Amino acid sequence: MAAQASPPTKKVLVPIVAGTEPVEAAVPIDVLRRAGADVTVASADDGELVVEVMYGVRIVADALVAGGDCAAAHFDLIVLPGGVPGAANLGGCAALEAMVRRHAAAGGLYAAICAAPPLALASWGMLNGLKATAHPLFVDKFPPEVAAVDASVVVDASAVTSRGPATSTEFALALVEQLYSKNKAEQIAKEMLVRYDAGYTIDEVNSVQWKCNGTPKVLVPVANGTEEMELITIIDVLRRADADVVVASAENAGVEIVARHGMRIVADTTLDEAAADDQTSSFDLIILPGGTPGAKTMSSNEKLVALLKKQAAASKPYGAIGAATAHVLEPHGLLEGKKAADQDGGGECESRVVVDGNVITSGGTGTAMEFAVAAVEKLLGRDVAQRVAEGLLFA
Repeated sequence: MAAQASPPTKKVLVPIVAGTEPVEAAVPIDVLRRAGADVTVASADDGELVVEVMYGVRIVADALVAGGDCAAAHFDLIVLPGGVPGAANLGGCAALEAMVRRHAAAGGLYAAICAAPPLALASWGMLNGLKATAHPLFVDKFPPEVAAVDASVVVDASAVTSRGPATSTEFALALVEQLYSKNKAEQIAKEMLVRYDAGYTIDEVNSVQWKCNGTPKVLVPVANGTEEMELITIIDVLRRADADVVVASAENAGVEIVARHGMRIVADTTLDEAAADDQTSSFDLIILPGGTPGAKTMSSNEKLVALLKKQAAASKPYGAIGAATAHVLEPHGLLEGKKAADQDGGGECESRVVVDGNVITSGGTGTAMEFAVAAVEKLLGRDVAQRVAEGLLFA
């Protein structure tokens, strides 16, 4: 009996452009690749593969929207992230509009989030006669032909729309359900510790006030294999709070890293340079994204371990999410006597975000936004955290 052929790999296009909202791009890329999709990240900037999106995040695209390979390719799904002015920039990209129109005419699934439903899809007439949602600040940009709905995610015919950064995971999982199955979406959600409710709580013990003078300076180390959804969410949230975030590569080969699910991200500097800078201007917070391969690299980086131990000795804040807790903090004695969140949610600690004195930890990727907003609250206060959460639609 002949072996049954495997189903063809689902192909997905995620275009990005200057001003794209990084969480709204990274989360669908991450989640869809977890599901097994072949995701192409395509730059809609003229001839530029390195795209600076919102909050200074630099992403290296796989292809150009206007390139021959991309224009001629077949995709099962096209996903438009939002952002200001990213959504409008995508809406003004003639090559992208032509691709999406051909794709939709052939019955393909298409999706958009935040400002992209009104400023891109609706501006092209591709939501006419359909129900759709968008960021509350942009719902009034829908033309009368679109039935605006107040919901986190709306699926109508071949169009899927969503509201903003805090609904990105629910949006991405809805896309997995449409491409694959509800069971696959539920499996991924469980593995990621996804929770659909907005807002966050902090399980805090041994409470101390985190101190900083003026604008807080935050170090976020990265390496090949770092979890991109955790990394991008941390950067996005902290920079929304106006923190001075330094993203530093722990790799010897330079500042470009390949994250856990294939996103290529350009760091601000190297860890060597960041460590040298710490001699003159120390960090108010060091925060480690997870992803097992990246966490193992960071754990073996002597300069980073020295920075963390210096931070701990000075009773200054540091923390980790997911695999970085187990692979960096714990083996170097940086959790001694501390309560910490479980990486997979299966241990004795049921809390999603834990603060013990100057140490903050959280579980899997699905806790990233809670973790980052909680760090903002501890560093800058409840009012700033609330402002940031509201901007994310996470309040």
